Amino acid sequence: MDIPTDAPRDLAIIARQEALLQFETFDNTVAWNLGNALKAHCESQSLAVTIEIRLARDTVFFYAMPGTSPNNTDWARRKRNTTELQQRSSYAVGLALQDGETLQTQSGLPLRDYAHHGGSFPVRVRGVGYLGTVTISGLPQRDDHRVVVQVLADMLGVSIEGLVLP
Repeated sequence: MDIPTDAPRDLAIIARQEALLQFETFDNTVAWNLGNALKAHCESQSLAVTIEIRLARDTVFFYAMPGTSPNNTDWARRKRNTTELQQRSSYAVGLALQDGETLQTQSGLPLRDYAHHGGSFPVRVRGVGYLGTVTISGLPQRDDHRVVVQVLADMLGVSIEGLVLP
C-alpha cells in the first residue's frame, strides 16, 4: 500500500471530506446522476474505471468502462465491503492501520473480501446518516479516492479548496 508520508494530515482532510460531502437526499435517481457524473468525468480524463454505487446494500448503479477487467470489479467489491462495514472511506481505513497491519490482522476480516485501499466513499444524507457507498476501481488508490471526492464536490456544489489530498 502506498502510504503517504503524512497519514495523520491526510486522515484529517478525509474526515473533513466525509463531513462536508453529504447529500440533502439520496435515492436511485441521485445515484444514477452521480454514476453518470463519475463516468463523464473519467471519460473526459481518459480514465478507465469500474463504478459501483450502492444504496442500503443494493447496487443501484454499475458501469465497467472499456479498458477495465473483472479484477477492477472485484477490487470495487472488496473496497465497498470495507466502507459498508466501517461507514468511512476505504482509504481512511487503510491510512489508519498501523505499520504492517491489515484488516485481517486487526479485525480478522478476510483480505479476499475486504480491501483497505482508496476508492470507496460513504454516501451520507444530512440529518439521516450513512445510506450507502460510491466506489471506483482502476487507478492507483489515492487517485481513485481523489476522483470520487472531486465528482462528489462538483455534484454537491462544495468548494474543493481545503479538501484535496496533497
